[in-house]
Amino acid sequence: MAWRESGLGAPTDIEELQRTITRLEQCNVELTEALEESQADLTAAREANRELTRTLSHRGEQGDRTTLSLSMDC
Repeated sequence: MAWRESGLGAPTDIEELQRTITRLEQCNVELTEALEESQADLTAAREANRELTRTLSHRGEQGDRTTLSLSMDC
């Protein structure tokens, strides 16, 4: 406050813009992290799907029509 009153501080509008920039930069970091996590989840789901498809295809080739038992890790 004393800096602003003495005229040595940045004008209020610049200070507000700097706060906005900082907030948006933090938001960008958080969104990037969330995107990376989502991409990792999607990659894992695709691999699980490929493995299931291979298993089902292999069983079909053998003529085995038994029920496939799946377990999910949560």
